[in-house]
This record gives sequence, C-alpha cells and structure tokens, in this order.
Amino acid sequence: MRYSAWTVFRQGLGGQRGWKPAWRSPDPKPDYEVIIIGGGGHGLATAYYLAKTYGIRRVAVLEKGWIGGGNSGRNTTAIRSNYYYRASARMYEHSLKLYEGLSKELNYNVMFSQRGMISLAHSPHDVELAHRQAGAMRLNGVDADFLSPGEIARRVPILDMSPEARFPVFGGLLQKRAGTARHDAVVWGYARAADALGVDIIQNCEVTGFRRGADGAVIGVETSRGPIAATRIGVAVAGHSSRLAEMAGFRLPITSYALQAFVSEPLKPVLDTVILSPATGVYMSQSDKGGLVIGGGLDLYPSYAQRGNMPVIRNVLGAVAAQYPSLGRVRLLRQWAGIVDVVPDSSPIIGASPVPGLFLDCGWGTGGFKAIPVGGTMLAHQLATLTPHELAEPFSLERFTTGALIDEAAGSGIAH
Repeated sequence: MRYSAWTVFRQGLGGQRGWKPAWRSPDPKPDYEVIIIGGGGHGLATAYYLAKTYGIRRVAVLEKGWIGGGNSGRNTTAIRSNYYYRASARMYEHSLKLYEGLSKELNYNVMFSQRGMISLAHSPHDVELAHRQAGAMRLNGVDADFLSPGEIARRVPILDMSPEARFPVFGGLLQKRAGTARHDAVVWGYARAADALGVDIIQNCEVTGFRRGADGAVIGVETSRGPIAATRIGVAVAGHSSRLAEMAGFRLPITSYALQAFVSEPLKPVLDTVILSPATGVYMSQSDKGGLVIGGGLDLYPSYAQRGNMPVIRNVLGAVAAQYPSLGRVRLLRQWAGIVDVVPDSSPIIGASPVPGLFLDCGWGTGGFKAIPVGGTMLAHQLATLTPHELAEPFSLERFTTGALIDEAAGSGIAH
C-alpha cells in the first residue's frame, strides 16, 4: 500500500479498517543469500539497499528483540556533517544528502527537519577553533557559517548571554542544513521499504554463534530459532559488535559505553535549532511534541546497561539549568541510555573482518543515527560486490594495523 493523503482519506471513509501491517513477521527460512545481524537503522538500511540497488532479495535481517528497540530508538536524533577530515566529511555529507530525500525515497515521513545546528564557542580559543573548523568544512564542500554573539542571542533567546554567565558565549559555528529526524520513523520506513522488496525481517531471533566451513569462512549462524545458512553475513549491532566478534573468534578495538538522553515535559516552542555546548558536552533540541530532547557525554565506564548513572544526569541537567535559566524548573518526562561502540579514533569500522564472508558496520560511537543511510549504502555495497565502497575505504579495520587513523575526536573536538 502506497502512503499518501488520498490513502489516508480513503481509509478514513472505510473506518480505518483497511490498513495492513507495515511489514511481515515471517518464520526464518533454512538459508539466504545474505544475513544481516541487527534490526536497527543500519541493518535495515543495508537490507533495503541490497534489494533496491543490487537486486539481492533473499536477505534476512535477524533482530534479537524488536525492530528499533536498540540504539535506533535510544538517541537524540541529531543529523549533521560538520566533520574536520575530508574522509569523514564526505561520508557524513553523503548521509545528510540521503536524509534530505529519504521521506520520498521510502514513501514514509521520517520528519526530517533541517533546523540547523549551532556549536557554541565559550572562549577566544574556541572562536579560533570554530573558524578553523568552518574553513575545513568549506574546503570539504560542507556548509558552514560563524555566528556572532548577537546573532546567537537572536536565534536562541533562552540562552544566557549575560556577561555574568557561567559559560560565556563568544560566538558559534552554524551548519544550516543539519537538523533532526524522528528516530522511530527512520527505522520503520526502512523496515517497510525493505519488506516490500522481499526482505525477511525476523524479530526475537538472537544469534548465538557462527557456523564455519573447512576453510574458516562463515557458512551460517546459530540462532535462538535454529540454524540459518548464508555465505555472506553483515554485522550491524552497534555497542554489541565486540560480543559478536568474540563469537567469531577475533577482537575489535571497541569499548562499549552508555550514552544517556532525556526528554522533558512538552513546552510551547522555545528552541528552533539544535544547539551544542562543547564546554559541557550538552546538546539540545525541541521535538514536534514540544519536549526538549537533551543529551550529554558518555558514562565514564564501560557498560551494557541501558539506564546510565546519576552523576551524568546531575552534570547534564545542571549544565542545562546554568545555560538556560528559564528551563530550571522544567520537569523531565523520561530518560534512557543507548550502548555506543567507541573506537580509539572516533571513526567507524566498515568492511571486511578477519573471518572470510563476515563484514562489519560498527564503531560509529555516538554518530550512528546520522549515518544510517550511508552506513547501509556502504555495507550493502560490500556485501553485494565483496569490495569496499569508495567512501568506506579509509575506514577499514586495517587502519589500526597501518596506523592510518582518522582522529575525529581531536580533529573536530567532538563532545558527543
């Protein structure tokens, strides 16, 4: 069923009884051409592009829980491409361009709002770094503007811009085309589109091991619903990537941390952009429902708990109250944490693993949501052609052997 205003009107006339499930719930087949482990945004996008771009439709997406129940539904929905190094900027800019046409592509409203993102500068040194960042972005073909304190005050009137502010504002870097999207809608859109092309999305199907041939290559997986055969397997499980790698017999340079997020009670419109404070690591936007969506830094110890801890909650909300005094008495509606896969250079790992037939899409850290379209594009290309996508070549696992790291933590001063 194609979604449109006419479809909504016609279903209304019929008492809303004609809607069908957005995707099927099939039982797993004994074998597939490709298996993708992980039913989040990256796994579903990979399946969609395999079917659409390469015509590979005998694909199974295996999800141990429910679609979108992991990091895809546990993030702060920011989408941007304001990275320092050319390889990173090309990749994230490609993802941003795919987001710009994604609702039409999937026939599903992902609610992408290009409201812009402002990264604040809290000192003269920050101003210098912001100008350097803006220059790098422009050289890489990414839009960038530096805002004066007066321009920021007009755009974000709730921000404390007084001379006595605990975190004084000297300016800020703006990417106008950045914004937010509805995380659930992105996942559901890709799931619906992949299912329509014949992909099997199998929920409540946990992978418990890999089956290997005499030459060491993968020939399938063991799951909670029985063995499933395939000679090409993609892994897109974010913070659990190292656990899957251990099952396959190798180690990844990944540490998993909890990244917390918060949503406030609904408010009238007070913030029409995404704003980040590198001094505190706090970033915030306002959803269409009116809730403030707030994020901060990582919990400071490795964890798989999807809760987070109180010291981080205190630090994040204390920074919000200090920088936005009018929000000090706003109540929180809910809090959660996603498990992010952090690598030493804060850049992803895309491509072949040490095990023949097993391919990786991991290491995105806190940037996985913004990279869903490009992550799916690159992993689909790898699985279909057995060669790396041109955008993925600098991000292979081999860079940790050669030393050709892409240190975005230092290059961009990433705070989240």
